[in-house]
Amino acid sequence: MEPNITTLEPEMAAGPSRTLGFTSRYIRFGPFQVDQQRQEVSRNGVRLKLQGKVYQVLLALIEKQGEVVTREELRVRLWPADTHVNYDANVNTTVNKLRQALGDSSDKPLYIETIPRKGYCLIVSTESADVPVTVTAVVPSNGSNAKVHPTPGGAESPKSDVWITIGVIGLILAGMLLGAGITKLWIYHFAGTPGGRWF
Repeated sequence: MEPNITTLEPEMAAGPSRTLGFTSRYIRFGPFQVDQQRQEVSRNGVRLKLQGKVYQVLLALIEKQGEVVTREELRVRLWPADTHVNYDANVNTTVNKLRQALGDSSDKPLYIETIPRKGYCLIVSTESADVPVTVTAVVPSNGSNAKVHPTPGGAESPKSDVWITIGVIGLILAGMLLGAGITKLWIYHFAGTPGGRWF
C-alpha cells in the first residue's frame, strides 16, 4: 500500500522552505498591511522602510502567527549555511529593527512577544485580503489582541475629507456675506446722514 502523500506534505514543508499560508496578496494585522507581491509593508496607508532580513522576519512571524518562531528557524531562514556571522547578535538586531519599525517594545509587546530561551511570537491576529484596505486599529494598553476595523478601499477617509472641505467653504462664504452686509450698512449709514460724506 502506497503512503498517503497528503499526510507527508506538511512535514516536508516545515522549516525554511515553508511558504505563507495566505493565498491572498494582502495580509493585515493591527494598523499594518503587507503587500506580498510588492514585498512592502504599510501602516495606515503609509509605506514603511522594511526590507531584506527585517521583512523576512516579519513574514516568518506571520506564517506561524500565535506560535513560537525559534531563533534557529530565523537563523536558517536569514543566513545561508556557509555564512560566518554572530547569529544570536544578528537575530536580536533584526528583531529589534522590526519592533522599532512597528512601534513595538519588548517590555510591553503589542505585536511581537519574546519567548525566553526559545524565540519570538506574533501575538496579534492576521487577516488576508485580495484588495488593499485601509485599517484603523484600536490597540488595548494591556497588550491583548488588537481589534481591527478594515475599510475596503479606504471609503471612510474621503467622506470625512469632503465634509471638512464643505464646512470650510461654508464658513468662508458666511464670512464673506457677513462682511458684505456690514459694508453695505456702513455705506447706507453715511450716505443717509446730512453732511455725512466720508470721501
